Amino acid sequence: MPISEDLLNILCCPRTKVPVQVLPADQLADLNAKIEQGGVVYQDGKPVEKPLQEGLVTEDGETIYRVDDSIPVMLVDQGIPGHQIRHG
Repeated sequence: MPISEDLLNILCCPRTKVPVQVLPADQLADLNAKIEQGGVVYQDGKPVEKPLQEGLVTEDGETIYRVDDSIPVMLVDQGIPGHQIRHG
């Protein structure tokens, strides 16, 4: 189930306070493909081992947060640096 618009309107990055938005499906697929290859890490350097069901990304694209069972995991250490899915 997608995150409600009301909740999305109040969520922001806990570190930078930048608002978040839903991670687009193409970027989510790209990130999950890279997770399967074993090349994605969290902010704390630990590998991301489980694909994301959904994701939130800061409006500046700097950090991605996973959403598990419709619950955003907004923990700084478990943010995924956005440069890991940037193209080009």
